[in-house]
Amino acid sequence: MKASKRIKNNRILMLLENLPFPQDLRVRREAYALTSAGYRVTVICPSAKGQPSNEIVNGVAVYRYPAAPQAHGLASYLWEYAYSMSASFCLSLVVFFRGGFDVIHAHNPPDTFVFIAMFYKLFGKRFVYDHHDLSPEMYLARFRSGGRPFVHRALVMLEKLSCWFAEQVIVTNESYRKVAMGRARVPEERITIVRNGIELSRTMVPVEPDQELRQRGKTIIGYVGVMGVQDGVDYLLRALNYLRRGLGRNDFYCVIIGFGDALEDLKALARELALQDHVCFTGPIFGEKLRQLLAAADICVDSSPANPYTDRSTMFKIMEYMSLGKPIVAFDLPEHRFTAGAAAVYVTPNDERAFARSLAKLMDDPDRRKALGATGSGRIKTQLAWEYSIPNLLSVYKAVLPAAGIFEIAAPRAEVPEKAAAPEAMQPVLPGPELDARKDPLASQPSHVLSEAEESTAFSA
Repeated sequence: MKASKRIKNNRILMLLENLPFPQDLRVRREAYALTSAGYRVTVICPSAKGQPSNEIVNGVAVYRYPAAPQAHGLASYLWEYAYSMSASFCLSLVVFFRGGFDVIHAHNPPDTFVFIAMFYKLFGKRFVYDHHDLSPEMYLARFRSGGRPFVHRALVMLEKLSCWFAEQVIVTNESYRKVAMGRARVPEERITIVRNGIELSRTMVPVEPDQELRQRGKTIIGYVGVMGVQDGVDYLLRALNYLRRGLGRNDFYCVIIGFGDALEDLKALARELALQDHVCFTGPIFGEKLRQLLAAADICVDSSPANPYTDRSTMFKIMEYMSLGKPIVAFDLPEHRFTAGAAAVYVTPNDERAFARSLAKLMDDPDRRKALGATGSGRIKTQLAWEYSIPNLLSVYKAVLPAAGIFEIAAPRAEVPEKAAAPEAMQPVLPGPELDARKDPLASQPSHVLSEAEESTAFSA
């Protein structure tokens, strides 16, 4: 029997504002996993350049609106969110009258999607709040002077409203679960941890290192991620300056991959510190080229400083490094330790000179680098791959839509065979041939580069 005939009440409407689809990797993984399990998923989101307003992407229906201009201040953020919420609501009406939906699944930020969910709850629709980022803490981290208190209070209230009106709250780690229970008083049974992760298939495929980097004959240090004020790339640059001038090391070259509103300031800081011969800002790079650059690195770094946001957030770049078997140097933050375990060298938070000294020691110890890298790769394969999170995601919808009758999918075995064919053997049993992700490699490998869309990477998980 076809899944579409057997399954009732299985329609999910995902709301996304922070990135387009399918560029947002977490949303893409969740949408593909739910579609593969038999749910009908629709996503409303802003469009990237050249994307159509409506299409089907690997079984996921996508409705897009023109993206708002990038915001740079309070007034422009208010305009962006007002515009995006209005556009999302209008498109949700289109979906409501065309095919309908049973659940609204909102991906923050922003937390203003709760108002759309409140409207549809009047019609009996259910609400799942997918808590990607702690917006109040993010605000404080971006504005190191503390920002405007009323803005922080408003962000806290929006987060609480989202938690209160949701039937189920999805969080990315244990720290976020504690915030939901403590700040919003959400009962434990309504919270599910769905960690982000790398697909097992990506850990099985060797990546050819970028030869231009390898031929430099220096220790290659790699960083990938968004470069906002809160992301701490300035700490990295000052640590590299001390590595060069304070420790007398000139045998390194740091590749900084990514984009963000602090990028130009960071380039200016690198020039001020005279690091042009030791640091390269590549800009945004995606897909296989990104992995080749990281594969060429001898050491990968995360210089996120300690603050209320980073202390609680899981940085996806850490798992990207681990999937490639790279040793990591990072500030000693709670979620860094939970994710990387013994795969990283931990440095006293915000101590740039200690960061530089740890880099120097690891530069001189290839055996330790190899051991750290092997530990990280093993943690991805046996504990942290995306496949281990899919059962938790499906359990949310078993609670929210019990009438849907969707199959449960077990997590893969902890022992992962070394053969490249192993990920195929671990694919979930899918309910119907028209939803079989295995017939489309992009559906089962959402990290694959789409021909007409760039990927984002290294965001908070």
